[in-house]
Formats: sequence, structure tokens, C-alpha cells
Amino acid sequence: MKDSQRLTIVIKLGTSSIVDENTHEPILSILTLIVETAARLHRDGHNVVLVSSGAVGVGLRRMDIDERPKHLPRIQALAAVGQCRLMSLWDGLFSHLRLPVAQILLTRNDIADRTQYINAQNTFSQLFDMGVIPIVNENDTLAVSEIKFGDNDTLSAITAAMVKADYLFLMTDVDCLYTANPRTNPDARPIEVVSDISSLEADVSSAGSSLGTGGMSTKIVAAKLGTSAGVTTIITKSSKPGNVHDIVKYLQNIAENSSMRASATDEAAPPPSMSPPLHTRFLPSESPIQSRSFWLLHGLKPRGTIFIDHGAYNALQTKAGLLPAGVVGVDGHFAQQEAVRLVVVERISPSSLNGDFLHHGQEPKEVGRALVNYGSIEVARIKGHRSTQIQSLLGYADSEYVAFRENISFFRPDDSPRW
Repeated sequence: MKDSQRLTIVIKLGTSSIVDENTHEPILSILTLIVETAARLHRDGHNVVLVSSGAVGVGLRRMDIDERPKHLPRIQALAAVGQCRLMSLWDGLFSHLRLPVAQILLTRNDIADRTQYINAQNTFSQLFDMGVIPIVNENDTLAVSEIKFGDNDTLSAITAAMVKADYLFLMTDVDCLYTANPRTNPDARPIEVVSDISSLEADVSSAGSSLGTGGMSTKIVAAKLGTSAGVTTIITKSSKPGNVHDIVKYLQNIAENSSMRASATDEAAPPPSMSPPLHTRFLPSESPIQSRSFWLLHGLKPRGTIFIDHGAYNALQTKAGLLPAGVVGVDGHFAQQEAVRLVVVERISPSSLNGDFLHHGQEPKEVGRALVNYGSIEVARIKGHRSTQIQSLLGYADSEYVAFRENISFFRPDDSPRW
């Protein structure tokens, strides 16, 4: 934890948490409780970010439309109508407590450039310094499948990593994860702490609402992203926003008592006296990936795939970059400085220079992402050759490497590629 007194807390709210699924009316009672909770955390000295869905749902109500349409331009038009109304609601509620808010709309394109990603981080930092509560949403007015995060659970995890949050709260319609569906199985047991997501055994079959896009499975993906970046990720009930404040106080109490026990010489510090509301807490990685690596792995959409052999993969653990000799294949169309998948495959022959590789035997495995120095056409020409041959093959040589090591990041064993 960066500072036990000043935390950064991201709270993700789904459409079903703040908009009635049938009438499409904003659930003012929940919105008010969320605002009060955010204000309490702010008064305690913490930075608070809300990731708020609901623009399309509010737009449906504003335009008196009964069902979410399937035609993308119409959905985007409703998002444009609803986003205006939704921010007006948030601003009006927070203004009663004299708290300013800011709107931040994002698509993957907005953070695909490293400079823009850092600019976004700086904007958040300045808003925190000014005592402003940022309210983040995907820019549904412009986003298409190519640049969408997919759901606001993923957006909230990327936001949490971007602001180096201590806690990410994923608000949902259940108190926590269960070993089975508690609505149908009386033997279902709550899962309170998850230290290893890859070994999680829980019921994640619940889907999102008719208005939203998420479900419990997307929250598990968000938890993987958040914890990999060092963010404690928590699932708790959206109808009880006050749980967030109580859980934060409880975890602060634990941290303070642990610190006291570690420094005590005569007797151990007493355990926390309070018990928290029911929730599931995903513990952060003990060795979180750094900001740039997270951006490479999860902030960018790969435009193609480069297949490399095991020798190249092993060499990348210590060498300065990916040499063309280690590339055995290319798939897709990508340009210079675009992101690609790195997939390890078996080469037919160690001496083969024609890029042939096996499609059977050991399964090809995606191991990471890279920003490339050459486009797909150039990589296809130089694959399997020495760097000294790039000039003669292309007529120019921008770099001896297909990708610099600083522009390559590898997934950990329990990471899940998002694209």
C-alpha cells in the first residue's frame, strides 16, 4: 500500500446498479448513497474515481424507448443523449455536498499512444490534487468494436492500473463470489479471499442485465487485470454502497494492526475489532507488472501476430530485442509501431530460414505483446534472416531488431490475453 492515510479508490458501477432495468429510470436512492459514500471517502483524505455505466439506459428513458436497440448507430445516438443526462445527475448530486466532478470518456484509441496514456495519467493526478472526483465511462458515442474495451469492468481495471489505485471495487447484484449459485443451491459458500485467481472455483455463470454488457465472468477478468497491476480488487453488493467505506476502514485497520504487530517488542497488537460487510477480496500480485508493461499488454489492441521460435523467446529474456532470425511467421496486417501478438511455435528445422513452422505437436502459445519497428510486409520479407541482410532485403534498415526489448512485454502464467 502506497500510503495508509491517502488511498486511491476506483468504484465501478454497472448499468443495472444505477438504472432500473424495466423503467430505465435512474435509481436515485442508490445514486445518492454512492455519492454519500464517495464523499465520506473523500473527507477521509482519499482519491476517488467512479467508473459509471448507464448512458444508454438513461438515453432510453429520455427518448421513451422500451428496449435497447441492436443497430450500432442508434445505440451510439442514445449514448450521446444519455451521457449528457447522466453527468447532469452526478454533478447535481455531488454539488449538494460541494464536491466538483469531472467527466472522462475513453476508448482504446485514447490510450493506444504512450504519450496519450501518460497524459491521461497526468490529468487524473491533477484532478486529485484539485479535489475533483473523476467520473469515467467508455465513449459509447464513438466507440466501435475495434476500439472498445468491451465492458466497463475491463475499463475500470485499466483505469485502476492507470491511476495506480490501491482498491478497485466492482459493484454487482450479489454480496460476493460463491462456490455455486446461492439462488438455487443452499450449499453455496461465500468466497471471501482469493489469493490465486487461476485456481478459483466459483460460480460465474450470472450474465449481465438486458441494459448492460457485463456479468460475473467479466469481473473475474477485471480482477486478473487489476491484481496483476498491484490493485486489491473487491466484489461487493451495489445496493449497499456504504459497504465500500466500511471495507476500506476494515482493511486500513488490518494494515495498521499488522504494522503494529511487526514493530511490537513486548506484546502483539490487538486484532481488528470490527467485522467487514460480506465481500470477495482478490489479493494483489506480490510482484505487480510495471505501468509500461501493463500498457503494452492490456492498453493496446494487437493488429496482427508474429510467430517466433523457442530460441528467440529464450533469448528475449536477456537480449536487447527480437531479431529477424528468430521470426518464423507473420499473420495479419500491421504497420510500424503498432502492437502485435507474440506466439511461440516449433520450427520444422533449426536451420530453416524460410519461416516454416509446425501446426501440430506442441500447441502454439501466445506469450506476450510487442510494438514493432517494421510493418507486416517488411517482417515477412526479413523473417529468418540475419540483421545484416535487412538492408539488402528491404533497401533500408531502420533497426536491426524487429522489436526492441523495451517494447516487448510477456504475460505471466496466470494472465489472460484480452484480445
